[in-house]
Amino acid sequence: MQTLLEYVPWIVFFLVYKFGGGIYPATAALMIVMTLLLAYYWLRTRKVPKLHLALTIMVLVFGTATLILHDVRFLQWKASIVYWLIGLLFLGSVWIGKKTLLERAIGGGLPEDVHVAPASWRNGSLLIGAFNVLLGFVNIWVAKNYSQDDWVFFKAWIAVPAAMIFMVGVVLYLLRGVFTKDSKESAP
Repeated sequence: MQTLLEYVPWIVFFLVYKFGGGIYPATAALMIVMTLLLAYYWLRTRKVPKLHLALTIMVLVFGTATLILHDVRFLQWKASIVYWLIGLLFLGSVWIGKKTLLERAIGGGLPEDVHVAPASWRNGSLLIGAFNVLLGFVNIWVAKNYSQDDWVFFKAWIAVPAAMIFMVGVVLYLLRGVFTKDSKESAP
């Protein structure tokens, strides 16, 4: 449920952009919805997810700059900065700490009988890190070489779904031994 809630601000952003008058109203809507979601988490659990807090702060800072200076580049760069930070966190976790960021994020949610090799956690973290760094550069390239409408389309319908699909692929890669083990055990 929480994962689905994280996408509500981006859906609102796209809908307001498309039907509500462009980038500046959409930016204001994004800022409001991110803040409301932060308040919802606080009221519900008396905790705020760290990633959502960081993203909300970035949206408020870059969104405010976008609105005050009337320059969409701040919002466009915010997306790349987020991708780069996420990428660097995943890459850095391979060499810093006992567990990679990927293992910390999803390792606790796996059943106890599921074992993922340390090399798989490292490789998955490297893949996610490299993907996000690359996505940050692609985002800037699209923002510089295409129209604002094209960038919003890219952000809403290409970058976010590609990141989700990539993450599912990495999780399937991590669990590849589980599926083959299950099929061998159920074979007659």
